[in-house]
Amino acid sequence: MPIAVDAFRYGAVPHVTTYLLSHAHSDHYTNLSKAWKNGPIYCSQTTANLVIRNLKVDPKWVKVLPYDTPTVLPDTGGVVCTMISANHCPGSSIFLFEGKRTVHAGDSPYPPKFIGSSRIWRYLHCGDFRASPQMVLHPAIKKAALDEVYLDTTYLNPQYCFPPQPVVISSVAELTHSIVRGGRLPHQPSTAKAGGGVSGWLRTTENDADKEEREMKERIKGERTLVVVGTYSVGKERLAKGIAQRLGTRIYAEPRKRAYIDAQTDDPALTALMTLRSSESQVHLIPLGEICHEGLSNYLERYHLSYDRILGYRPTGWTFTPTKGTSTNPEIKALIARDQATSFDARELMPTRGSSETVVMFGVPYSEHSSFFELTCFALSVPGEPKMIPTVNVSTKKSRDKMEVWIKKWAAEKKKRASTKQASIVEYRHVEYW
Repeated sequence: MPIAVDAFRYGAVPHVTTYLLSHAHSDHYTNLSKAWKNGPIYCSQTTANLVIRNLKVDPKWVKVLPYDTPTVLPDTGGVVCTMISANHCPGSSIFLFEGKRTVHAGDSPYPPKFIGSSRIWRYLHCGDFRASPQMVLHPAIKKAALDEVYLDTTYLNPQYCFPPQPVVISSVAELTHSIVRGGRLPHQPSTAKAGGGVSGWLRTTENDADKEEREMKERIKGERTLVVVGTYSVGKERLAKGIAQRLGTRIYAEPRKRAYIDAQTDDPALTALMTLRSSESQVHLIPLGEICHEGLSNYLERYHLSYDRILGYRPTGWTFTPTKGTSTNPEIKALIARDQATSFDARELMPTRGSSETVVMFGVPYSEHSSFFELTCFALSVPGEPKMIPTVNVSTKKSRDKMEVWIKKWAAEKKKRASTKQASIVEYRHVEYW
């Protein structure tokens, strides 16, 4: 097909007439700029707003696709594209392509077969995504077998089976509410493992003679707690939204970040929570790299008249550490059973090194990429027996070979499930997560 996805680093691709952008993260739009003139770029409305505003791409090249609507792409030989939410950052999309093979596009020396035949091919390109049952239940995907899946393999490693995103959001929101309002956390030790005491925040026993007076003082302190969430230019906002909704407050971001949020059209609830006045919000968004003791100390200093302590969250899947003794080479059936039986309680999170009485930081196992468990469930649940094509961590043969081991295991398990007439979709706990 004369189509390229997230391939802007290569400029004009031979025989490609149509370009698509899955989302507005720099590793996917590399080299896209105001000089672009190689063909139309199809994407979501949010992504279109961002590339026009930030990259100065001429609007005449940017074409908005509607979500969940099969659309014939012009000049592609009749290819139909259905854009579906990727459950990644604002505006992110996965693309289902249905059509004939009409060209030998790109620069591969190996020409594809079946060019010119009447067969309809179905390709699913996932960009970056957080896989969920909703995707495989989507009418456009589940209606027929897929031929190929271009898969976001950021966490295709069994050590990265971090908790479901909605569960992490609600749990961290409850943790924040407990800390900010002066509540006690029954499973939390009274001091941090590293980086100084946080006993004024997290308490397991009640030894004070005057319990009522102490709790009152803690609540007063809690009202002066500033909560900050580290985010990308585009992404990670959903954690802050969950926290703000639980606290009943609004969200503040400095002008540059606020402009990114104003450009998105995917989450009106987030937009409604935003405020231009920092004094109206107890939850602030700051760059992810500033979630460190120095960064938070400096940020607190700016607001010291309103707050006397700061609570910072660093949300990333790389913070996840599997429980000691967890198998790094599990059988797929055991993996599914294990992870579906595992719960997440944010009260078990420990403040990170460098935390103190006035600056407390938590690493949160929150990602907008699929966990290994979710990739496994997704691979077992997509229709047909498609070829799985990794798109991340593919630069070395060693890395590709490691991923290929699991891709072959998925294929074998999928055939086993079919032979025993198990459900075509892995049983899920909620439509948003397995």
